Amino acid sequence: MASFKISVRTDELSAAQACEAQLQEADPPLDAVTMFEDGPGAWLVEAYAQSREDAESAASSLTLAAAVEELPDLNWVAISQAALPPVHAGRFIVHGSHDKDRIPRGPGAILIDAGEAFGTAHHGTTLGCLTAIDRMTRRGQFKRVLDLGCGSGVLAIAASRALPAARVLASDNDPIAVEVAQANAVANGARGITFACALGLDHPLLRSAAPFDLIIANILAGPLKLLAGDVAASLRRGGVVILSGILNPEAASVIAAYLAHGFSLAERRQIGEWTTLTLRRRG
Repeated sequence: MASFKISVRTDELSAAQACEAQLQEADPPLDAVTMFEDGPGAWLVEAYAQSREDAESAASSLTLAAAVEELPDLNWVAISQAALPPVHAGRFIVHGSHDKDRIPRGPGAILIDAGEAFGTAHHGTTLGCLTAIDRMTRRGQFKRVLDLGCGSGVLAIAASRALPAARVLASDNDPIAVEVAQANAVANGARGITFACALGLDHPLLRSAAPFDLIIANILAGPLKLLAGDVAASLRRGGVVILSGILNPEAASVIAAYLAHGFSLAERRQIGEWTTLTLRRRG
């Protein structure tokens, strides 16, 4: 059975992110929605559908012009996943199932296939968080950890591997993402993670687990600024927060929002167009 590919090219990151979000929410659902850098300052968003009708319907709903292409009878989802090489981030190696036999087994190896939830470590925001987790967990121990906006669950899995004695919670406001993250945790043998579908930090499970020692939030700059007060209230004094999903020009305003709520900046690192911040709540 032939499948159909939807392609959108743009030189505006925000437009690409909007198209990716629209395709993620298509009804009926599409397969393997992905967004890649397509050369300097250019972005490519792709998705696959099982019928021309589904592909054209999804394409027509986008704010940008999209191309629909019929493809041969091949497993394009598997091919799309196989094109993603392993990513090294400190002690962690994030890889797809197609590389499983080539990656040395150990606590640093994390299996994440591209799918319905954001987070394969190929994006600068996820990669930045993983390297920050690696650095911070080498410097100190954290007993209570929250992955806020967990997506695929890769950051929660990494935290549980680095901190085997910690209680790790992972939350997302998208129930599909929570299901995907739970499945990824099972696939990786990460049994010490508790999941919740929650908007921000307003959830009984999160409130009862607070104060956290470490909060990781890979979201977007706007929501991160709005959550600064709630993050401060949910983090113990001296605790650490790792923030990403921040375009480089947005970093100063995010830092300012957290400094205003009693944080000090510990690290600021850039990967391409993206900034990852590590801040500590002052005692």
